[in-house]
Amino acid sequence: MRLKFWQSEPAPAQPAPARVATVEPRGVAGDLDLRAIWQALLNRKAWILIPTVIAAALSFAAVNVITPRYKSEAKILFEGRENVFLRPTADQTQQDRSAPDPEAITSQVQLLLSRDLARDIIKKNKLAERPEFDPMLQGISPLKALLAMVGIGRDPMKMTAEERVLDAYYDRLAVYAVDKSRVIVVEFQSRDPDLAAQVANSIADGYLVLQRAAKQDQYRSAGQWLSGEIDGLRKKVADADARVEEFRTKAGLFVGTNNTTLSNQQMGEINTQLNNARAQKSDAEAKSHLIRDMLQAGGPIEVSDILNSELLRRLNEQRVTLRAQLAEQSATLLDGHPRIKELKAQINDLDRQIRDEASKVARSFENDAKIAGARVTSLSASLDQLKTQAGTSNGQDVQLRALEREAKAQRDLLESYLAKYREATTRENIDAVPSDARIISRGIVTNTPAYPKKVPIVVIATLATFMLATGLVVTGELLKMTAPRPASPSEPIMRDRAPGLRVREPRPEPAAGVGSDAELERLAEHFIAAGERARKITVIGAEAAAGTSLTALALARLMSRKANVVLVDLSLESGALSAATLDPGAPGVSDLVSGAATFGQIITRDKMSRVQIVGAGQVKPESAMLKSPRLAMAIDALTQVYDHVILDAGSIDDLPEELAASNAQAVLVTRSMFDTATRAAVESELIKAGFRSVAVLDTANDNVRPDAEDQGRAVA
Repeated sequence: MRLKFWQSEPAPAQPAPARVATVEPRGVAGDLDLRAIWQALLNRKAWILIPTVIAAALSFAAVNVITPRYKSEAKILFEGRENVFLRPTADQTQQDRSAPDPEAITSQVQLLLSRDLARDIIKKNKLAERPEFDPMLQGISPLKALLAMVGIGRDPMKMTAEERVLDAYYDRLAVYAVDKSRVIVVEFQSRDPDLAAQVANSIADGYLVLQRAAKQDQYRSAGQWLSGEIDGLRKKVADADARVEEFRTKAGLFVGTNNTTLSNQQMGEINTQLNNARAQKSDAEAKSHLIRDMLQAGGPIEVSDILNSELLRRLNEQRVTLRAQLAEQSATLLDGHPRIKELKAQINDLDRQIRDEASKVARSFENDAKIAGARVTSLSASLDQLKTQAGTSNGQDVQLRALEREAKAQRDLLESYLAKYREATTRENIDAVPSDARIISRGIVTNTPAYPKKVPIVVIATLATFMLATGLVVTGELLKMTAPRPASPSEPIMRDRAPGLRVREPRPEPAAGVGSDAELERLAEHFIAAGERARKITVIGAEAAAGTSLTALALARLMSRKANVVLVDLSLESGALSAATLDPGAPGVSDLVSGAATFGQIITRDKMSRVQIVGAGQVKPESAMLKSPRLAMAIDALTQVYDHVILDAGSIDDLPEELAASNAQAVLVTRSMFDTATRAAVESELIKAGFRSVAVLDTANDNVRPDAEDQGRAVA
């Protein structure tokens, strides 16, 4: 690829050649030198060790001067302790009650912290008489008085004795619930270990007393309320019963046996009698017809009612006797004998008497049937009359039942209130109210101080002072490193052409390198806005002293503020880009091509920005390396990973077109003043070579022209 074809044409007069800008690898403003920081720490170790030792000594003295406090703790288990024997009658069918929820446990913690309980504990243990809880008993210290005067802390002189004791009490009290349990821990601290255990146990006992008292108050209040309600209900029940009886008397709806009205009871009785009369009539008629049929048939009459008759029984006995005599006489006498005739006549007379008597019995049954029929008629008429009366009294009966239901409801409510009142008064009187908590661990006396923790306090104070002193020394050293230095008249001028990179230039000669910061920023914004069209950017120098490395580095740093940028050194000459990295001795392009380094080893980072840099390398560069397939593959891989890949192509002539120009944006850096015709020819040739667009950067007049977009030139 012939990149410097324009040098064959007459060129304008150029300034005297200038030296290529160099990069200062050390002493750069903003650089972090860990070795210098470590040396500063060693030089100023007295400023670190002396405050640390003083802090350790002061903290040790302070923890030994502070009056120790001893801690004791009591544990309370919150649970429902009512059993089936102490439970109210209405709740005896419930086997288990719901367990207390976390909100209930938290509420019990607040009850243990209540001021009412605190006052009882203070009074019971006479805490107000101890100087530990009321500092005014031994006089206020000058330090506390001074702090109170300046508004730091509360003035004990302006507080009441109760407030002072309560503040000291709560300062030494800690109550909390154990996680995932229903256990509440009560901790109390005091200078006296016996007092700490005594107060902790007193708080637990007082808490149980408060619970029982609260329940007794509930029962007492319930009893008083129920008593008033019972008196009112008694009057309501009496009025309801009176209205029922008054309406029953007025309507004639009297109640008989089995809690039924008289009319209904009469209807039932008459209906029963009517059924009995009908049965008697049917029975008598059946017996009469049966006897008549037997008499007509002329056979023996075998009916229980006839056979059970005393007269008929004697007649039958006589007939049996006569027939026996007839049989006896017939054995010796003939039928015409007078004795035989007499016996037969007597037997015939007895048969006639038996039939007459049976006829009488039949007639009596017929008479009974007639009497029963008359009774049926009478009872039916009476039943119909009662039915008519019952139909007229149904509306009154409905009203009566409504009044009775109202009276019964009032009576039931009165009875339930009476039962609850008896239970409430019984529990209040026998003092058998169980509390919902019990003490599972009482406080004990300990001789090990809980405050202050001497070893942790001394260690923390010592480490904090050591870290603070070390941080001050390191901060001072960093401020010195980043402080700018004014250049002396004899020292070469340091110009911050690129962000974070200082370029050393001789005074009398114009610097080779970058254009103006404003033009570079506009060029960087142009490439970032182009996106995928500017994924690969090639920086080419028009001459050997064009300064492509500094221009490419400055452009990469500007673009790295908004995108991921990698800068590849293809000039293989100065190695200026390697000097700007965190590891100047890292392998680069020549090492990758020669096989001395892998792809992951050649990428390092810029000292002053987020730019990733691939340097020229440590292996002696050769022009043939630029045509290596490994280099082309590496460039393609970088375009897949980074947003923008900037190639520092230098000013060489034999750069492969497929490596530098394929899908790339060109930045031509020149220190010579191109005329219009030469500029147009250069841009045309570069676009023909395969570049998407061309931006010409004249470092002589600091002019940048991204004219590919302006002129609409693009590669299909």
